[in-house]
Amino acid sequence: MGEAAGVGAIVCHHQNGSSDDQSNELDIYPLSNYYFGSKDAIAFKDDTLADRVQRMKFNYAAHGLRTCAEAVILVELFKHPHLLVLQVRNSIFKLPGGRLRPGESDIDGLKRKLARKLSVNEGGDGTEWEVGECLGMWWRPDFETLLYPYLPPNVKRPKECIKLFLVKLPLSRKFIVPKNLKLLAVPLCQVHENHKTYGPIISGVPQLLSKFSFNMIEC
Repeated sequence: MGEAAGVGAIVCHHQNGSSDDQSNELDIYPLSNYYFGSKDAIAFKDDTLADRVQRMKFNYAAHGLRTCAEAVILVELFKHPHLLVLQVRNSIFKLPGGRLRPGESDIDGLKRKLARKLSVNEGGDGTEWEVGECLGMWWRPDFETLLYPYLPPNVKRPKECIKLFLVKLPLSRKFIVPKNLKLLAVPLCQVHENHKTYGPIISGVPQLLSKFSFNMIEC
């Protein structure tokens, strides 16, 4: 019972105060405002699903619940909001982000991951990234691939929690991406409920953004 209470205490932390302080209008800048370059490839830790499951089991035994933070980043193209996603091995789509280190905060961990995968300076402090509110959370009850947008009440020891944060872009910036990853801008209408192609997390992003009104800024 104590473990379940501890897990339930995991919450999405807002960087700038309560959700009441957050504006429901979201400024989105044109894709053409941004520069996209490449840098050295990064190493992939898993070759197969079995490898990933084995690594998750090892890390869970050592550190407990795996916590990840991922970024929801929007740009404008053809007067429509587009979501930035990373494509791995020409088949798997992921939001930018990844696993947090033990004891690392959500915000610091996400900034570190964004610097590693999208910035020139991988060793920077991530101050160039404006991480906003937490939009939602997904839970992995066991080591298999199944994910839920809530924690099932019968699950006492979930294996992974994935938190989605809104990341607001400035007027312009440079995106420097490892050579073995592709950064794509995908229309929200294309990812909406497209679970087969993009998986449950990405395909659910448009619903999480439904409370916002998009302000397409022409530059």
